[in-house]
Amino acid sequence: MKTTRLLHILHQQLEELRARVAPLGHHATLSARFDRHLFQTRSTRLQSCVDEAEMHYEELCRAIELQQLPQVAWLAEHLSAQIEAITKETASWSLRAWDSGSPVIAKWQRKRLQHQEFERRLVEMKQLRIRQHAEATTLSDQQRLAREIEVFDGRITRCRQALNEIEQVLARLMR
Repeated sequence: MKTTRLLHILHQQLEELRARVAPLGHHATLSARFDRHLFQTRSTRLQSCVDEAEMHYEELCRAIELQQLPQVAWLAEHLSAQIEAITKETASWSLRAWDSGSPVIAKWQRKRLQHQEFERRLVEMKQLRIRQHAEATTLSDQQRLAREIEVFDGRITRCRQALNEIEQVLARLMR
């Protein structure tokens, strides 16, 4: 019974993380986000870390089925440490310090970070309008919210295009 509850809680936490990471999961950093003992992935994208945590969750489920108690204990502890690390990283990702000494590269990295934060906020505002649209009772409110959602779609598209351009400049600068 306890293991079922544990699995349910871990699954819920992973679902919440996946939703929280979605707007910024594809953004890379220059240096590794976490210690190699915590995450084996070489990718600096947060989504890769969430994928690895989900893989460990599946391994935990298999270990429970096979009653491999030492592996269950290690996997549960490791998975909870991964979830905690990703949660902290998502809460502080905009404050992440860059590890380059070049002022030109640092300027573009700051621009990238700023645009990533813009994108995150725009996605949050769009999701809020979608929820409000679903709950709207009058036609005028629904129409107004639909227009606002379209506006946010356009802003998000432009923000992602700017991010792409910044990424291309950074790629050229780092060659």
